[in-house]
Amino acid sequence: MKGLAVDNLAVVRGGSPILSGVCFEAPAGAVTGLIGPNGAGKSTLLMALLGLVPAAGTARFAGHDLGRMPRRERARIAAYVEQSASTEERLTVRDVAALGRIPFQSAFAAGPAPQDDAIVADALAQTGMTDFADRRFDTLSGGEQQRVQIARALAQQPRLLLLDEPSSHLDIRAQLQLLALLRRRAATGATIMLAVHDLNLAARSCDHLVALQGGRVVAQGPPARVLTPALLLSVYGVHARLLPEGGGGRPLIVYDGAAEPFASNPD
Repeated sequence: MKGLAVDNLAVVRGGSPILSGVCFEAPAGAVTGLIGPNGAGKSTLLMALLGLVPAAGTARFAGHDLGRMPRRERARIAAYVEQSASTEERLTVRDVAALGRIPFQSAFAAGPAPQDDAIVADALAQTGMTDFADRRFDTLSGGEQQRVQIARALAQQPRLLLLDEPSSHLDIRAQLQLLALLRRRAATGATIMLAVHDLNLAARSCDHLVALQGGRVVAQGPPARVLTPALLLSVYGVHARLLPEGGGGRPLIVYDGAAEPFASNPD
């Protein structure tokens, strides 16, 4: 089964290119990590894949051009978790997770079907949020809110799951639990793609990497092939060594320092 195929994707804002000629594949049944420094275009790319920002080019999944699909239809096969989300509505954790079932519900239904309740309960259980189900979403910590948003995405039962820095608000235990969850989802045949800053976490947990620099893809492939000292220097501006971790050919990165100090800003 094929995964996500992106061809010549481009985004321009205010006359300036944000993404240019982006081409890559994210295999089905695998976790793909989207890496690159701040400003490389990772968040914009994830939104462009689902038509959430105007873009040229194509992003195809399961025979569909995602950007051209009706939003409701697209939400039945693809889910997106943004880096942070908030609401002023007085919603419970269960209410937020249940938003993932809206694409599957009839506009004329009196309420969610029993199967929807079961799917939402399972999504909360997978993210460890069952005991928080009746809490108001806006009373949770940033990490807890992030887990609820992931539960909402899981409730969509997506075949394509896109996540923007999903571990940014999580402690290390929750990060490892999340990545194990994503790997289990990938094992069912789903296509998983996440933007990630921690390169050692990416090397440990991703099967495939796509590296962005200045809105362009500069490398893609298995972590051991992408994460080289030359790429880390050219893309991130850091000197680093790669050590064999001892299993699966996944590298361990040891940073030796930045190539240049912060530039001074004269008054």
